[in-house]
Amino acid sequence: MKEYMDSIYLLTPLAPLVGAIIAGLFGKFIGRSASHWVTILGVGISFICAVIIFNHIVLDAAPAVNQTIYTWMVSDGFNFQVGFLIDKLTAIMLIVVTFVSLMVHIYTIGYMKEDPGYQRFFCYIALFTFAMLMLVMANNFMQLFFGWELVGLVSYLLIGFWHKKETAIFANLKAFLVNRIGDFGFILGIAAILMFAGSLDYDKVFAVAQTEDFQKQTISIFPGVHWSAITFICILLFIGAMGKSAQVPLHVWLPDSMEGPTPISALIHAATMVTAGIFMVARMSPLYELSTTALSVVMIIGAITALSMGFLGIVQNDIKRVVAYSTLSQLGYMTVALGASAYSAAIFHLMTHAFFKALLFLGAGSVIIAMHHKQDMREMGNIRKYMPITYFTALIGSLALIGFPGFSGFYSKDAIIEATHLSTIPGASFAYFAVMAGVFITALYSFRMFFMVFHGKERMDDHTRDHLKESSWVVTAPLILLAIPSVIIGAIAIEPMLFGSYFNDSIKVTDAAHATLSKIHFESVIGFTIHGMMQPPFFLAMAGIASAWFFTLKRPDLAAAAQSKLKIIHTLLINKYYFDAFNQKVFAGGSRRLGAFLWRYGDAKLIDGFFVNGSAKSVGWFSSVVRRLQTGYLYHYAIAIILGLVGMLSWIIWNEYGVTK
Repeated sequence: MKEYMDSIYLLTPLAPLVGAIIAGLFGKFIGRSASHWVTILGVGISFICAVIIFNHIVLDAAPAVNQTIYTWMVSDGFNFQVGFLIDKLTAIMLIVVTFVSLMVHIYTIGYMKEDPGYQRFFCYIALFTFAMLMLVMANNFMQLFFGWELVGLVSYLLIGFWHKKETAIFANLKAFLVNRIGDFGFILGIAAILMFAGSLDYDKVFAVAQTEDFQKQTISIFPGVHWSAITFICILLFIGAMGKSAQVPLHVWLPDSMEGPTPISALIHAATMVTAGIFMVARMSPLYELSTTALSVVMIIGAITALSMGFLGIVQNDIKRVVAYSTLSQLGYMTVALGASAYSAAIFHLMTHAFFKALLFLGAGSVIIAMHHKQDMREMGNIRKYMPITYFTALIGSLALIGFPGFSGFYSKDAIIEATHLSTIPGASFAYFAVMAGVFITALYSFRMFFMVFHGKERMDDHTRDHLKESSWVVTAPLILLAIPSVIIGAIAIEPMLFGSYFNDSIKVTDAAHATLSKIHFESVIGFTIHGMMQPPFFLAMAGIASAWFFTLKRPDLAAAAQSKLKIIHTLLINKYYFDAFNQKVFAGGSRRLGAFLWRYGDAKLIDGFFVNGSAKSVGWFSSVVRRLQTGYLYHYAIAIILGLVGMLSWIIWNEYGVTK
């Protein structure tokens, strides 16, 4: 049995890698159809392996597996290894990543069928899946960093997939650079772990972290200022999570990632990359539990992101960007849960969000296909009668997103709100206000989008209207399959994941004061649902839907009047709080000006002018002087010889007689 499971563990990440290699290197020779089938087969095998692992670890209650595959390098006594940690946290992440990725692969057949880069795209998304699987299966920080950087690299390739579009190239470069900022903090945190703990293996680091000596260690960043080493490490690791999971102010790359094809938007936003930061902090719970300061930072950043990014979703008219800002806001909810030590609730919401957010993105893609790749919601309307499957699946995704009772998002979002309300971490009061206000805002922008696209007057041109029809089965089948867990997975998983012992071996809440989930009363799913329907979040969500209906369908003139009256606020939101303008002016513009200064004065004047050209000029000047001595006249040379002999004899005589006498 052990040998069989070891093979399954290896096959899980390697199957999509093999598919990516075949499609990438030989796609031109095997053709488009074979390229998509080989990658779908690879991810399908990976999903089957994930189900086997889930059954073995969760249903059969097998002990967690922590094994080293091979040692990559030994340097100065430190081992850098590749290995797998397979526990219940890994098992649920494997299911989420492989299932959503499989749906995206199938959907891509329909969405990208006429794209000239068809084989290349399948290669990239399969490679993306491999990278994420290596990340979640890692048992050490080196492998975690490998997967971390690989998902960043592949996201760069996918966001800029349409490389002839200037906006796509700008977006992928922006994503790459912003993530490098976060990754700089992340690798410093890993280096600090190696310095203080002496290992990169999770188990060894967590064991050392529980010792009193480790917890007392400090680090001096500035002379005379001593920080707790564990706080320093946790904040540095979280800076990495801020980049990957797009938390303010490192969020600016994620909305622009919409420049990539819709399938990759779904994959990035739902199952890979942006969830990496949430997963990492949850995995590091034994470290974060030792620093209330770090938890407070995590919670406040998450609350700011959840609230501020929700406001931006209200003013967007691009269907994909509305869903993108929704992702930013929901990631803020997950981050708030992490800061409240409700790690289980964060992972639970990560799981439910993966299904309904992939559903919303792929549903948006279905609409975009039907609209001949138009994405402006102001040119849509009443599409429901042309696309009934897309309509009902989009409705399910929207209800799950706003946390409507009975849908998956209801259970995970309400658990986060309750845990935040009960938290004693500094900043919890502000975070509670942010997530409560976010409920109304989420319902408002979600159903504004839903009503603008599927209801109201038809605003498309006659040519588009005449060709409107439901998408093909390779598009609608993934929508239906994603709609199912978007409805039922929350009710099924809430008891074991939040109030049971599911995460006992994976997530550690060592401080009893931090155990907010244990303070929530839970008897049954029905009881939790009824209780939730009597709480403020439910009424706020209903108010958000009603407001969206009134201002979008009933009195759109009032929305236009409000926009005119609140022009300053609307301008602020349209310009995304001027984060991009600030970054362009200060960081991008400042970097260009610094580069121009260094080129003009450092390169042109100092290096070229002084050292290179200056040395050449010095040699030329010296040569011109020496050249004057070479006259070609014999008597000049004779005089020079005589003067030289006289000088030499004078020196000898002086040394022999002048000094002693």
